[in-house]
Formats: sequence, structure tokens, C-alpha cells
Amino acid sequence: MADINTTLAGYRLRTLLQTGATSQVFEVVEVQSNRHFAMKILLPEAATRSEHRRALFNEAEVGVKLTHANVIRIVKVNRAKDTPHFIMEFFPSGALRLRLQTKDFAFIKEHSRKIFKGAATGLAYMNATGFVHRDVKPDNILVNSSGETKMIDFAITKKIPTGLAKWFHWRGKVQGTPSFMSPEQIRNEILDGRADIYSYSCTLYELTTGRPPFRGTSQSDLLGKHLTEKPAPPSAYNPDLTDEFSTFVVRMLAKKRTDRPENFHQVLIELQKIKQVYKSVVEKDLEER
Repeated sequence: MADINTTLAGYRLRTLLQTGATSQVFEVVEVQSNRHFAMKILLPEAATRSEHRRALFNEAEVGVKLTHANVIRIVKVNRAKDTPHFIMEFFPSGALRLRLQTKDFAFIKEHSRKIFKGAATGLAYMNATGFVHRDVKPDNILVNSSGETKMIDFAITKKIPTGLAKWFHWRGKVQGTPSFMSPEQIRNEILDGRADIYSYSCTLYELTTGRPPFRGTSQSDLLGKHLTEKPAPPSAYNPDLTDEFSTFVVRMLAKKRTDRPENFHQVLIELQKIKQVYKSVVEKDLEER
């Protein structure tokens, strides 16, 4: 396990930001330039496992290709045997999951329009660049104190196959987070950006109600509900949400991808048209948003 104040590949570890099942994220200082970055490094027990290395390097390789204000920027990859890691921009913030865990719904409500738009804009860029994120959820959206967002974690992100590649595309095993997976992801079909739209909608649902659209007694029960059960509108769990917003969320949760908005550019257009997300919040004129 990496230690604070040690130097690794030219970066001094300053603060531990997060510990996951297979990795840690540190704030680091580049010794040569004194600039601050973040480092994601595999834990020692994960560093020797090929599947964990593959996920880390996939995340790094995707992130290096992406440059957008709403997507975390990855700048350097190190494939060292004992300490595989990558360096990314330092964005002082926490994941939206932390806001949910602390029940900070006042913050989410205050910044809802900015958060929803920022996440959708980052995903519009990712999809337009040819990638499907495949793991959109509150855990993978960073938000700072002013509501600015960045999409993170491209461990299972894939290139969207086009042309002949669609017919010869190796699908691999089903991956994702059960509470946020689209029906086509559960069925292990070839995915496009509309799978991310479904997961984005599950995310908006939880951010505004405190619960995901479906709950199950087991994983198979939960996945089955994504496939067959009609979701209750989010306003059923939070009466302060407008019917207009609830209808928008439910449409993005359509079982058939063809019944969802075509892409995130369409999502952003529809989001812009919504006059109010919360009944108790009188928003400014559309022109000022």
C-alpha cells in the first residue's frame, strides 16, 4: 500500500483521497514542476491480477483520448509491475455518492440544473467521440462546491462498434452496476450511447428521490425489474418534483432504446425545455440558463 509523503515515479503522495476495492486515489505533487495532480494506483494484491491491470489500463487509455471540461483528464500512464498507476488532473471535489450518503439533498436541489447539464454534456462528448461509458452512476460523477461536474472511471468503457465491427465485435462478459444497467446491457447486447442515457436517468432518479428506480430482493430480481417492470415516476417518491421533469426521467428509462432520446444532445435540448425541476424552486428564464 502506498504511503503519504513517499515519492513514486516523480510524484510525491500528498493526501489519500479515496480507497476502493482494488485501488487508491491520491492527491500528488509533481516534484519537478510542483503542480498538483491525482494518482490512481492499484493496491499491491490487485497489481498482480491481470483483470485489475487490464481495467486500470483501459481506464487510462480511454481517458488519455478525452479532453472535455466535464470529463476527467488523464495525462500519464505507468505500467510498472509492482505499482501500476496513472496520473490525472486534480479536481478538488467528491463524488455525488457522498452527497447521497450524507443526505445532502439541499445541495443537489440547489445545483440540480448545473449537475444534470454537466453530466449530460460530458457524456454527449464521450459518446460523440465513439465511447460508451457503461457505468454511469453517482459514484462516477465528481461535483465540486459550485456544482461543476466531471465524469470519471472508464474501467469498463468501450468503443462503440461501427460498420463491420458490429458483426465481429467481441462482447465479453456482462459488466456494470445492477441498479443502473440498461436492459440491453443486462442482455449483453452491443451498446451505444442510449445505454448511458438509461444509466444517466437512473442517476437523476436517485439524486432527486434518494433511491434508485428499482430495488430487488436479489441481483437477479433487480435485473429482472430493469427488463420488465414499469418504473414509478420520481414524483411518486418526491412530490416536490414537477410532472414535466418526472416524465422526462421516465422516458429515458424506456425498456426499448428506440423509445429513449436518440442521444445526449437530444437529452440536453429536452432538459433545457423543462421550466422547473422542483416545484418549490422558481428558476430563471430559459434564456438565462
